[in-house]
Parts: sequence; structure tokens; C-alpha cells
Amino acid sequence: MNYLIVGLGNPTKSYEQTRHNVGFMIIDSIIAQLNSTEISKSSFKGELFKTLSLFFLKPTTYMNLSGESILAVRNYYKIENIIVIHDDLDLGFGVIRFKKGGGHGGHNGLKSIDSLIGKDYIRVRIGIGKPQSQSVVKFVLSSFAKEQEGCLEKIIDLASEAVLEIPKIPLEKISSLYSRKKSICIETI
Repeated sequence: MNYLIVGLGNPTKSYEQTRHNVGFMIIDSIIAQLNSTEISKSSFKGELFKTLSLFFLKPTTYMNLSGESILAVRNYYKIENIIVIHDDLDLGFGVIRFKKGGGHGGHNGLKSIDSLIGKDYIRVRIGIGKPQSQSVVKFVLSSFAKEQEGCLEKIIDLASEAVLEIPKIPLEKISSLYSRKKSICIETI
């Protein structure tokens, strides 16, 4: 059974380390671990990698049009099982949650996906916290705070491990094993 695993983010170096790109960071970690092969085509509107029955996608459409890339790859390879990894303002930094379907919570990448393929996909929600004094747009497009950088690697490692387990075991079990209600960094101190 094939799975399309999508990390949401924005292309180009200027967005590389921003909060909105945590999905890209997790995909990069996974493809490096698995020595995946790149199989991108311009019609996919993204960078596509493959390892066995797993496809890994980083849309290059910018966040607000992510659904276009997912739709193109899904239709080309006839993939029914989709996992989307994304940043979530409604969760504190370092919190990880899993769900299938649901609302977009104002996330423009999810809005795009929902409008083009529906809501029947698994979501890996990575908490980035809420801005204290700056606008939401500035916050998600800025880098993680210096004090968060050390923890970010732990979050990426745990989320990567969880994502690779999703095709093997039921989502409820994934949720009980890998969800974090508090920051993973607090739990490890």
C-alpha cells in the first residue's frame, strides 16, 4: 500500500529555518535517513522522493497553494493514503498531535489541501506556539527562538519516527505512543 507523506513549508533558502517550514524539516530528516531517490517532475509542483511504497513530497508552490502539488502527485500515482505534516499555532511549542480530518484552523496550506482533495487525510500537527507581540504572519515566517533550537532536533526526530510508523500500525496506537500534550523538551529535562 502506497503512502504520500507531505511536509508543508515554503521553498527558497529565506524560509528554510522558519516555523512554517517544520514540515519540510521533518521530510528532510526522513529522506536523509532512508536514502530516498528523487523522482520529481515539473508537473508535480514539488520535490518528490521515494523509498519502497513511501512517497515524500515538499510542495514548491508556497504554503497557500500546497494542495495543487498534492493533487498532482496523488492523481499521477493513484495514492489514497496521505499524511500531511504541518506547523500548528494552536499547540504549544514542542507539542505533537495526530488526527484524521477536521478543520483547517486558519492554516492556509490546509485550506488549499482541503479544497482540492477533501479532508480525508492524516495530519501530524507540530506545535509552534502563538506569537506574544507580533503578527501571526511575521511569527510563522520567522525562525525559531534561540532557546528553542536545541529542542527542535528532538521534535523532528520524534515526529520522523512517528510518521514512519503510521503505515504500519493504527492511528490510535500512533497517537498513544507519540502524542505529546506538553512540550517534548520539558519532558526530557
